[in-house]
Amino acid sequence: MIVALIDSGFGLLPTAAWLRRMRPDLDLLLSMDPECAPWGPKPADWVSDRVVTTARRAVDRGADAVVLPCNTASVTALDDVRAALGDDVPVIGTVPAIKPAAAVCTSVAIWATAATTASRYQADLIEKFGNGSEVVGVACHGLADAIDRGDREGADRAIADAAARTPDDVEGIVLGCTHYPLVADSILARFPEGVRLFDSAEAVARQTLRRIADLDADEPGTREFGDRSGASGRVEVYLSGKRGALPPGAEAFAAGRELLTATTTP
Repeated sequence: MIVALIDSGFGLLPTAAWLRRMRPDLDLLLSMDPECAPWGPKPADWVSDRVVTTARRAVDRGADAVVLPCNTASVTALDDVRAALGDDVPVIGTVPAIKPAAAVCTSVAIWATAATTASRYQADLIEKFGNGSEVVGVACHGLADAIDRGDREGADRAIADAAARTPDDVEGIVLGCTHYPLVADSILARFPEGVRLFDSAEAVARQTLRRIADLDADEPGTREFGDRSGASGRVEVYLSGKRGALPPGAEAFAAGRELLTATTTP
């Protein structure tokens, strides 16, 4: 079974690592877009076309399911990808973990990119899932960019800045960008004991496994790597449409190191 994950950068690493822990036999196809990252500031039509094209290529390469572990891609292109791929290919999107955080915390901060923090999308999620909690958005300037560079020092500076603008009485922090779980340890270190982090990577991985459970594992097909009847747990990487390898910066993060051990070389 082959699962493709699509993100502009390292935001796909946490979900991919969870999939590998839960189902080490799965073949993973990681599609990143370093030539055009980040996607957040790009026009919506451009993002949708880019993601749909990448998803189609992934299916052509043998993907049985497609995951968008990226808030920008999910908000902008999820419906378009589902329409393009049809009902036979499960497509799983990502939603920030506001609902579970607000269910157990009276004060919640949503850490996200500046664009997401100012978006109608996040405001709608807070209105829908806030559950009466006090919810504030905190724009984490430069954090995702530092993570994509594998720059832990730069990430720590961005985390310190965001922490200084987070309410002192916060009980829960929602990681509203899929890059941020990669530095969860550094984020937690900035807050008192008892403050909880919430991210969607594990939930997206579990939803992916539920969706692919219904696929016929013995259905024959043509595959570039792995196959449905005998998956090998391999990881292939595509960078802006071309076969490649995880950028060296992935080594800065535990999830990246996990995946590097299984990545096949071009």
